[in-house]
Amino acid sequence: MAKANKKELSLKETEELLNTLKTRFEKNSSRHSNIEWSQVHKKLEENPQKSWSLQQMEETGGEPDVVGFDSKTNEYIFFDCSEESPKGRRSFCYDNEALKARKEHKPKNSALGMADEMGVELLTETQYRELQKLGKFDTKTSSWLKTPADIRKLGGAIFGDFRYNTVFIYHNGVESYYAARGFRGALRV
Repeated sequence: MAKANKKELSLKETEELLNTLKTRFEKNSSRHSNIEWSQVHKKLEENPQKSWSLQQMEETGGEPDVVGFDSKTNEYIFFDCSEESPKGRRSFCYDNEALKARKEHKPKNSALGMADEMGVELLTETQYRELQKLGKFDTKTSSWLKTPADIRKLGGAIFGDFRYNTVFIYHNGVESYYAARGFRGALRV
């Protein structure tokens, strides 16, 4: 657990996280061909606040892993790569505005609210489709996705899942929430 009121990890927590990430990185090399762990490790050491965000992803069941490198910004890209939508991030409505609008049976948080607290972004539809090229994700669950502003203005939000060997993108009202719907995060380091 992170230090109180500080978005940083102790030395021991950092070592444990780096070991977990390295093991996952090596086990899933097809997700990040042509990327070396030593370079990722160096970036993480230079950006300790990013390690805190990765720890939040890990603690909520996201199983973050490197899925790419942006040569324009010199950043490694992490996505939640858990088989199903992260367990610690389910049963949330879409955003804080929707959370406030609910009169009863309010969820504990919103997807965008928790993502902001964690220091991550929700996957976009494009990123979600990229993730699905790396394996089969959300075969029993679904994940809220970053919703275009024009859809959100009308009270809707989008989410995705994988069924019948196909990636499906759907819509729902922003106030809705389900036990099998969470969100997946993206983090640049």
